Amino acid sequence: MDKFDALALLRAVQRGEVTPEDALTRLKIAPFEDLGYAKVDHHRGLRQGIPEVIFGQGKTPEQIAGIVQSIMDRGGRDILITRMAKEAAEAVSKVAELDYCEIGRIGVACPNPDRPSVGSVVVASGGTADIAVCEEAAITATVLGSRVTRLYDVGVAGLHRLLAKLDVLMSARAIVAVAGMEGALASVIGGLVDCPVIAVPTSVGYGASLGGLSALLSMLNSCASGVSVVNIDNGFGAGYLASMINRMEGIQ
Repeated sequence: MDKFDALALLRAVQRGEVTPEDALTRLKIAPFEDLGYAKVDHHRGLRQGIPEVIFGQGKTPEQIAGIVQSIMDRGGRDILITRMAKEAAEAVSKVAELDYCEIGRIGVACPNPDRPSVGSVVVASGGTADIAVCEEAAITATVLGSRVTRLYDVGVAGLHRLLAKLDVLMSARAIVAVAGMEGALASVIGGLVDCPVIAVPTSVGYGASLGGLSALLSMLNSCASGVSVVNIDNGFGAGYLASMINRMEGIQ
């Protein structure tokens, strides 16, 4: 149950269409559903405004499909599944309509054709090798109701590629900067714009990049103001945060 369902239920009680007792029963059964292998949090949308997101890594295809079915049975739409293998996508496709991005390993079950698309989130990548993480961020932000612009392969090795898109960067409400190697892209963008920049270090790079640790440390030590950092390869976390910033009330 999300906040809109709860509000509709309360208004139905106000109009006399639902008894208080029936409403109480619905609210009592709403918090979570125990599937044995997972406790599906049906109150997440009510508490946070965004329903539970399924982390696919480590789960079997059947478990992921079962969780999707549980959320669907409560009227869930735009069900995000991250770190989702192709085999899991095939299993979910048997129980629900699914939009699946193989490169980003992210799926959207029961996609909502009427989802909002507001504001401006930019997802920028240092190189083509970072696109998998970018897609996880971009699709997450899109499903959460943000208008997303992708700027791929605009890293510091060819800075003119980024500077050619200054108009896009400067009109954004939040920017996700995704880069491996030395992770310099976030600092460069942070010095150009007046909106929050969410830096995502990736595990792309040669040996001394240490699986993304070098980029992580570089981003954490950024001298540009307004740069925050999420974990290595965490496109989902960056897309989620960017969408929250983008959709904050009072931002025009």
